[in-house]
Amino acid sequence: MTGVAAEEPKLPPAWTVSTPPRWLPRSLLYTALAIAGLIAAFWILGKLAGLLTVLLVSIFLAFAIEPAVNWLARHGIKRGLGTGIVFLVLLAVVAAFVITLGALLVNQVSTLVNNAPQYVESLVHWINDTFGTDMSGKDLTKYATDWSSTIEGYLVGLAGNVWGIGATAIGAIFQLLGVLLFTFYFAADGPRFRTWVCSFLPPARQKHVLRAWDIAVEKTGGYIYSRGLLALFSAIAHYIALRIFDVPSAFALALWVGVVSQFIPTVGTYLAGALPVLVALVNDPISALWVLLFILAYQQFENYVLQPRVTAHTLAMHPAVAFGAVIAGAALLGPTGALLAIPVTATVQGFSAAYVRRYDVEPDHDEPRK
Repeated sequence: MTGVAAEEPKLPPAWTVSTPPRWLPRSLLYTALAIAGLIAAFWILGKLAGLLTVLLVSIFLAFAIEPAVNWLARHGIKRGLGTGIVFLVLLAVVAAFVITLGALLVNQVSTLVNNAPQYVESLVHWINDTFGTDMSGKDLTKYATDWSSTIEGYLVGLAGNVWGIGATAIGAIFQLLGVLLFTFYFAADGPRFRTWVCSFLPPARQKHVLRAWDIAVEKTGGYIYSRGLLALFSAIAHYIALRIFDVPSAFALALWVGVVSQFIPTVGTYLAGALPVLVALVNDPISALWVLLFILAYQQFENYVLQPRVTAHTLAMHPAVAFGAVIAGAALLGPTGALLAIPVTATVQGFSAAYVRRYDVEPDHDEPRK
């Protein structure tokens, strides 16, 4: 009798070691190199942040003065000499502005010191009448002495850090000199610099870069021109008002309001208006109230009547877009970004208007007419 052979038990499959694909080590190496490159790039950018900021501000200033340099070049003046002339004019304007404000500061401090006893007596009478106290000028002098000792302690601590403050001031001076030097080179050698940049690009892209460059120069120059014109109108209007309200140093205060309100984004209006109100308050509180009302009224007139007419042909930017651009620029680069935000946004807007096709919006016929 033939028996049926028993089936042999099945063994579990042996563990097999598979070799990795050939592309995996190379991919891991490339990934590691990319991560190392990004880390090195961010480290380099962090170290060169100051230099990049100087270059960015220099390019902005070079774009701002290039229309004037081009105008002088068209009239037979070499670009280097023309750039030097523009620099001298701007430095003279800045020096006159600083000297005028310095004279204003000296006059107001002298007035405050000379009238200090009267201010103390007036303040004492106001405190007694308002709060029902019986304070005398001696009490206020005692409080002022206590406060002065506290302030003296802060000043002593500040004097201990004079080396750090001096180093910061020297660094700021070197940055300013760097900005002026780069601005001069960018403006004087503008055409050659533009040609050098475009030489790295194929001919098909060179015309787009040149187009963007021209738009940037046009919008930046238009921004400076419109701000300067608005500053002139503001200074004239505030000078007339301050003379009417008999506020001292009317010319210096009007110059301060015109320049600061136009060239410091967002907060410039408040900084500009605070100083005339304070000066008027030191001399006459009623005049300070009238000055404040005039500043508020003129700001509305400028925002809704004057500024749209002046900037219509230079920037053509909606106020909401400009405000958002200033906030974004301040978030990215601080005060420098806030200053450069509007001309950069105007450049992008002008470039997109030149290359992006736009269509008219047809009215909805189903919508009832008003």
